[in-house]
Order: sequence, then C-alpha cells, then structure tokens
Amino acid sequence: MASNLSYLASAPSPFGTLHLRRRELLSQPGTVVLELLVDQDLLMSSLSTHSERALAQHAIAMRARGELSVLVGGLGLGYTARAALDSDDVTRVEVIELLPELIAWLESGLIPLGDELGRDPRFSVRQGDVYETLAGPPAGRYDVILIDVDHAPEEQLQDASACFYTEQTLRKAREHLAPDGILGVWSYAESEAFAELLGRVFREVRVEQLRFTNPVVEEEESNWLFLARR
Repeated sequence: MASNLSYLASAPSPFGTLHLRRRELLSQPGTVVLELLVDQDLLMSSLSTHSERALAQHAIAMRARGELSVLVGGLGLGYTARAALDSDDVTRVEVIELLPELIAWLESGLIPLGDELGRDPRFSVRQGDVYETLAGPPAGRYDVILIDVDHAPEEQLQDASACFYTEQTLRKAREHLAPDGILGVWSYAESEAFAELLGRVFREVRVEQLRFTNPVVEEEESNWLFLARR
C-alpha cells in the first residue's frame, strides 16, 4: 500500500522512541492516515480503529443503561474514548495516559480527534499510570473501566505492567468498579490463562473474538476483548 509519508512529531518514551506520522495513501488519493509507532513498530492507525472502538461499545452494552462513568487506560489516538462518548448513557469519560507527549499532541491538534474530544465537557485526560491507579485505593468508582495499553496479557509494553495481570491486583482493580461495573481489556491475542484469572476475581466473564479486515496490512485479523463484571 504505497503512500506519501511524513513524521509529525517524535519523543523518547520508556518503551522506545514514540513517533506520530501521517500517510496519504497513493492507492486512495485524499485518504490521510495517522499512525502511532514505538521505534518502527506500529501501535495503532486511524485507518483501522474497529477493535479499539468495539472495546468501548461492547463493555458499555454489557453494563446496564444509566448515567455511566467510564475510565479509559491508554489514550492512543483517542478512538476508544470517542466511542465511549458516542453513548448517550455516558456522562463522564476520564482517560489516564502514561506518556505526557501523547497528551500534548492531542491537545495541540496533531491528533485530529483532539479538538472533537476537547469540546466535549464529559471528556478529561490526565497523565498517570492506570495500572498504578487501579492498584491503589479507589477515590471513586466507575461503571466501566477500559484497558488498551499492552499488546496482550502475555506481551506487555513494559515489565512494570505485568503486576496488573495477577489475581491480587485484579482484586484491587475490581474495587474501582461500581456494583455490576465492567472491566474491559483489549488484546491482540487470545489468552485462556487471563480469562481463567478473571474468572477467579469477577462473577461473570465474557471473551469475545473480533474478526475484521485490517486495511493497514490488507489482511484478515482477529483481536480479543476480555469483559468482566463485578
């Protein structure tokens, strides 16, 4: 898939060099794609946002209707937060993002969804470690908590993330949920071990496979959603 490519911004991160780049597809004139990379590994693309939007949609649908408060761990390009705000039942979306550079790119308009998200009074974003937050005592409770940080439960972006995927920490994370609240975790890979672990902590667990055509690589792909109810 040929393209004109330019780098909009770069910054060091604990995982490697973070890049924000723009591609205009030569095969589809006028189609502009925004991509987030660490070093040369593609993390996400605005051309393929199906699974990160589905994370919010499926978790919110699993939660009963009402005035819902949503916590999102990981800003990315903003599509999970945007999908949560698309629900009329959602009254608040709070995003915790580890990398301040990513927040700055959103707020400066380098990430196109920044203006749209910033205009929504229900949206807020702050710098922090969502795993550290969920391992601590809850200052309040959320109806839905969405985690899109690591590639998969067995493939974390940094070693410090591994503590989240333990029974002890998941029990602490559960306390941040309101009764019947939903924890949703995105993964590019299936994990029976993580599903079993969730089953020891939460009273209901659903594992959903998402099949879709990824236009970035022009191939069929599967991603996985782990949804657990307090």
